[in-house]
Amino acid sequence: MPGKFDVAIIGGGVVGCAIARELSRYQLRVAVLERAADVARGTSGKNSGVVHTGINVPTGSAKARYNVAGARVFEQYCADLDVPFVRCGKVIVALTEAEVPDLDSLMARGVANGVADLEIIDSATLKKMEPNIEGAGALNVPTAAIACPYTLNIALAESAAAAGIEFMLNTPVLDINGQQGAFELETPGGTVSAALIINSAGLFADKVARMAGVTRWRIWPCRGEYLILDKSKGGLINSMVYPLPPKGGAGLGIHITPTTDGNILLGPSADYTNDGDDVRTTAKIRRQLLAEASELLPGLTPRDVITAYSGVRPKLNPSRIGGFGDFVVEEVPEAPGIMHLVGIESPGLTAAPAIADDVTGWVRERIPAKRNPGFKKKWSSVRRTREEELAVIGGLIEDDPAYGEIVCRCEMVTRREIIDAINNELDATSLNAIKYRSRATMGRCQGGFCGPRIVDLLIEHGEEPESITLNGGDSWLFMGTTEDLRAERKARRAKAQKARTQHAGVK
Repeated sequence: MPGKFDVAIIGGGVVGCAIARELSRYQLRVAVLERAADVARGTSGKNSGVVHTGINVPTGSAKARYNVAGARVFEQYCADLDVPFVRCGKVIVALTEAEVPDLDSLMARGVANGVADLEIIDSATLKKMEPNIEGAGALNVPTAAIACPYTLNIALAESAAAAGIEFMLNTPVLDINGQQGAFELETPGGTVSAALIINSAGLFADKVARMAGVTRWRIWPCRGEYLILDKSKGGLINSMVYPLPPKGGAGLGIHITPTTDGNILLGPSADYTNDGDDVRTTAKIRRQLLAEASELLPGLTPRDVITAYSGVRPKLNPSRIGGFGDFVVEEVPEAPGIMHLVGIESPGLTAAPAIADDVTGWVRERIPAKRNPGFKKKWSSVRRTREEELAVIGGLIEDDPAYGEIVCRCEMVTRREIIDAINNELDATSLNAIKYRSRATMGRCQGGFCGPRIVDLLIEHGEEPESITLNGGDSWLFMGTTEDLRAERKARRAKAQKARTQHAGVK
């Protein structure tokens, strides 16, 4: 693993991988160091997938600039990477007549930020657009969209890897030494040398900055829980449904968001935590999410929920102490040669292409490089058979019978798709690595049917059963074979019997 690189990117989230993808256009030696067993395992893979228009960010801020620039290219960005994208629009709802005047100021901010086609609508028009939604009026934002966040993150990483970028998974950075042109990054696997560093460590960007002697930032982790509704409820809304942003809150409030795969998300909550890895889900928040979402969409019940998840946002200035935390995209005087990306929370997904473009320009100013002939603008990781026409599927099955075998019935994922997911560019083989590439185990039964079959395919692929994990690290799924366990149990019983006999002999 250790080696010398032009650029070391710390963090395999969507921004880090977007930068890696942009840099892969050039003949540069680039390494991405990711502490998890796969990319997209942090904030970037655990959000609502909203492609924000820029209506909710302060005019003139870095967030607004990157948000609007990213939104402008996002649809083509997803098309190039074969990532699901739907321009479903958004309504920001005033629940009461007293809230309706607040829609004007929200619209004014959107216009100032360059958001097109905004319109304030009354309750009757809202009801025509969203028959199941209750509200006194709304701001209609037709240009808002959704994408699949983890699919985008993975596609960026795998396309970059295919073009020559080196990904080092399970590789946390422990310390940074040296200076511009000769940095040394200490990792459990050895020292990685790089001329330039890009700190895109998300929730841990402040800690990485401190390794390099920069102490000016502090990240406040804010955990947000989501509920996922069954696909049978997918038709309840036509667009994203948001409340007016809570005054002084930590986010945009609990909203109702369709996904590109036909589910509905409720969330997120907002709870500050001292642990950036705190991704618990709780019964208390589950009840809260259902209750608050039901104010907009009456009739929701706990039985509509198939699972829950949470993500943690890296806030620079928590709302509990007041103020606005803007994006930091900066090389600071006390650490030349390191680009710090700090506080990249929402709308970080939308902003990723624009941030990547700026940071790539920063690298190219310092290290001129020729174009990489191995870069491919178009990229596709795993073919989604369920989205194909029947005639196309028939042809696929003729060429490869594995397309005719359904492994995950809930999500209609074929054996071929699972095999392709296992053989990914990053060599990530945990069950979650397969899940986020293929959608297997994401349906109503949450892997009850397909989980064992995926394990069988991993074993066919050459994985030892005892090495198979849920999410990398020590999240092993199996202790050993039943024969091993029987032998171990028999040995324990014999040892206990011998001890009892010896004890009886002493008496």
